[in-house]
Amino acid sequence: MSFIYFIIIGGIAGWLAGKIMKGGGFGLVMNIVLGIIGSMVGGWVFSFLGLSTDGGTIGSLVTALVGAVLILYVARLIKK
Repeated sequence: MSFIYFIIIGGIAGWLAGKIMKGGGFGLVMNIVLGIIGSMVGGWVFSFLGLSTDGGTIGSLVTALVGAVLILYVARLIKK
């Protein structure tokens, strides 16, 4: 069940990151895929900085959203 939860949270984060990064998105499906990847990146960045969330749904979503925004930003730089 945790893998499905991970996919859902990553998908929501990718969708939200696409909305936040106006003009930086790659379409709904690709934003969701980048959100799933971003959730892993967000977890790594938060642990690298010594930050932690409460482990609940909101904390997981914030972590995934930060990672997804970073991934979309980097992808937009590479795309140019």
